[in-house]
Amino acid sequence: MAKTLELEFVTELGKSVRLSVENPKEPIDEAVVKSAMEEMIASGIFTSASGNFASVKGARVIDRNVTEYEIV
Repeated sequence: MAKTLELEFVTELGKSVRLSVENPKEPIDEAVVKSAMEEMIASGIFTSASGNFASVKGARVIDRNVTEYEIV
C-alpha cells in the first residue's frame, strides 16, 4: 500500500499547483500541515510557471494499493 500526501497551493495567477510527499508520517496533523504549507509560501522557495505560491488551497492523502504480478 502506497500513501502520498498531496499539498495544493494557489499561485499568484490563480492557478492550482500540487506538491506530493511520498510515505507521509502518520497520523497526519492538519494544523502542522497547514503551518508547513504557510512557511513554504512565506519562504518563496517554490515557484511555478504561473508564479509564486500565494495561498493554501488544501491537502489530501492518497492511498493506493498496487499488486504486481510476475509474468514469465
